[in-house]
Amino acid sequence: MKKQRLSLDAFEAGVCVGDRAVLARAITLIESRDQADGALAQQLLTRLLPRTGHARRVGITGVPGVGKSTFIDELGTRLTARGLKVAVLAIDPSSSVSGGSILGDKTRMARLSVNPRAYIRPSPSGLTPGGVARRTRETMLLCEAAGFDVVLIETVGVGQGETTVAEMVDFFLVLMLPGSGDELQGIKKGILELADLIAVNKADGDGADRARLALGDLKAALRYLPHRRADWTTRALAVSGQTGAGLDELWAIVEEHRAALERSGGLQALRADQGRAWMWALITERLETAFRAHPEVAARLGPLEDQVLRGQLAPTAASEALLAAFGVVSRD
Repeated sequence: MKKQRLSLDAFEAGVCVGDRAVLARAITLIESRDQADGALAQQLLTRLLPRTGHARRVGITGVPGVGKSTFIDELGTRLTARGLKVAVLAIDPSSSVSGGSILGDKTRMARLSVNPRAYIRPSPSGLTPGGVARRTRETMLLCEAAGFDVVLIETVGVGQGETTVAEMVDFFLVLMLPGSGDELQGIKKGILELADLIAVNKADGDGADRARLALGDLKAALRYLPHRRADWTTRALAVSGQTGAGLDELWAIVEEHRAALERSGGLQALRADQGRAWMWALITERLETAFRAHPEVAARLGPLEDQVLRGQLAPTAASEALLAAFGVVSRD
């Protein structure tokens, strides 16, 4: 039996007192594609917006197998031991065949999943670029309004679109596997340029020596990369999500970065840029929804896609035809 939808007042009150059940339902409301849900969600966000903006927003990316979940489990546990409330938005890979999602981070983050000061929300990426769920920004704001001090966004780490993550967080962390030389060459330069910190994970046991070598290569490479921010130089260090080595130093760097932003006034400017990026993301989404729902576009989309797939029509011609049907370009 479907639960009765809460009222706007009930959603607001529940989120503001940190009620986990209401927060979960509010996030589900945000993620819904139902038009009525969407309208209520936007009203809720408008009411909650004054309670947001205080949390440390940290994006964490890295290739599959780098140990993101183990790293977050250890880092989050340490932060909660300091009295902080930690929310983890774990973006799971969606299947390109079935559209399904693994949603396994609650089992991989064994300690955080039962920690009363932590909240883990797995969400399917929905095949969006960079492994970012469709409503990650809004979910982050809900967690802030619910009183969480730190929001960690774990991306799929698919190697594309990390700019989307970097635009919605204050601190962007890239995790790397131990190695040197050839491994470093395989890293996308653009990802390194986005990073505020690069951490070589699994710097323990047999990987300790390789991590030290990788760290030396990274520090040398960083000298030749442009700075993302004028008042911050990208750092690099070796850590272990398994043993916790280096994690206290890592968080000290996160706090140092935050203090530098606050001193320079950069945090306010960053929040403004994040708001603008969010606005344009919503505009793009609404335009695509309207485009696909347009009757003439809907009627022509399938046949034109088939022609492109069969090589009978150039993608440029197909796009022009569809835009003309939508009324964006001339039919001449």
